[in-house]
Amino acid sequence: MDTLLLARWQFAITTVYHFFFVPLTLGLVLLVAIMETIYVRSHNDVYKRMAQFWGRLFLINFAMGVATGIVQEFQFGMNWASYSRFVGDIFGAPLAIEALLAFFLESTFLGIWMFGWDKLPKKLHLATIWLVVFGSYLSAFWILIANSFMQEPVGFVLRNGRAEMVNFLALITNPNLWVQFPHVITAGIATGSFFVLGISAYNLLRKGKDSELFRKSAAIGAAAAVISSLLVAIVGHTQAQHMIRTQPMKMAAAEALWNSEDPAAFSLFTIGNENSRKDVFAIKVPDLLSVLAFNQPDGKIPGINDLQAQYVKQYGPGNYVPPVAITYWSFRIMVGTGMAMIAASLLALFFLMRGQLEKARWLLWLLPFTIALPYLGNSAGWIMTEVGRQPWIVFGLMTTARGVSPTVNAGSVLTSLLVFATLYGVLAVADVYLLARYSRIEDKDAVQPTVQPDGALIEAY
Repeated sequence: MDTLLLARWQFAITTVYHFFFVPLTLGLVLLVAIMETIYVRSHNDVYKRMAQFWGRLFLINFAMGVATGIVQEFQFGMNWASYSRFVGDIFGAPLAIEALLAFFLESTFLGIWMFGWDKLPKKLHLATIWLVVFGSYLSAFWILIANSFMQEPVGFVLRNGRAEMVNFLALITNPNLWVQFPHVITAGIATGSFFVLGISAYNLLRKGKDSELFRKSAAIGAAAAVISSLLVAIVGHTQAQHMIRTQPMKMAAAEALWNSEDPAAFSLFTIGNENSRKDVFAIKVPDLLSVLAFNQPDGKIPGINDLQAQYVKQYGPGNYVPPVAITYWSFRIMVGTGMAMIAASLLALFFLMRGQLEKARWLLWLLPFTIALPYLGNSAGWIMTEVGRQPWIVFGLMTTARGVSPTVNAGSVLTSLLVFATLYGVLAVADVYLLARYSRIEDKDAVQPTVQPDGALIEAY
């Protein structure tokens, strides 16, 4: 079997699995911080119980995210040694800062927050969870600096066959970073919001003793879900406009746009022939793609055939067209789940504002399933981002085929692929079990409004 193909499969499987946990971390930690802030300001113990309940689920998710994230670092050196050598001078600084500053900030204050209940003054304890929020977002920022360099290389020179950093400021002001980072953060907040909303709806459906906790949680989750879902769409639109300028082939593949158009139509549904690069069947909205790209009813969008000819002249012979079907459908899954998230969150907020959420049992049955929507959208969005950049591992500088380790054989990669896939499958079962176990409060486990003994609180975590 082909070493390159196996290495790509291994990185894809482990990365998609790892990214199941990242958005929930980014979103849930913010909601926990908001809940504890309301508690400190209002002195209402319900919000304290809310912060403790959702904080417990956050800790489970955080632990899984750390365990699965470590594997990503090893793969750079094992399966992608040529790539690591090429970008090592660029990636060294942001990834080191992420590990030594952001992650340690996040994990240290998470430990203080976890064991500091009723030991620290309320405001000081509140500060620790906000520092966890800051550390989590700072960690995402530095990691996305590295990914943005792959999408839009800046601040470097090519020397001795390597990309060497000459302008650190250019890395942190990379235009791609400042459209990608808000999209990732708002998508994370949406993930946490639907998680809180869905689990709250499930517990309200069961009519346990702690209904007040979940009623207030549902209100916070629904409000956050509406705001974050709308922001995801807005910043995603900005990111797409930037992509048309910097990676036009990715957008052409996402629209199955074989030939340049001015104005360009937006594809609602297309079945195409990738070999002949022609539509077999298509439903399109005239001029809409140009409107989305340029905020006006005209404007040229380059097509796949024209871009392929342009890249051959610019980079030399080769196939510069990404897998069109994967890019096209992952884009539509991302957009479709985003629209469903907006609709579901608005519906939930409408019933909450009218005080009828608990009476609408059909909606309480539906909302737990909406937890899957941001996960589908996040995964599809990253698949489109990375697959649509192919054949480049660093756009315009290094192809993916050149990045694979030259001395690692297919058997070794296949073995590690099977081991990681099996291990991650076991972790997936454990994670789902733990989240399901601790996402419901049985009557006998209902958190009381009084302060818990230290041992009981530690045992809860």
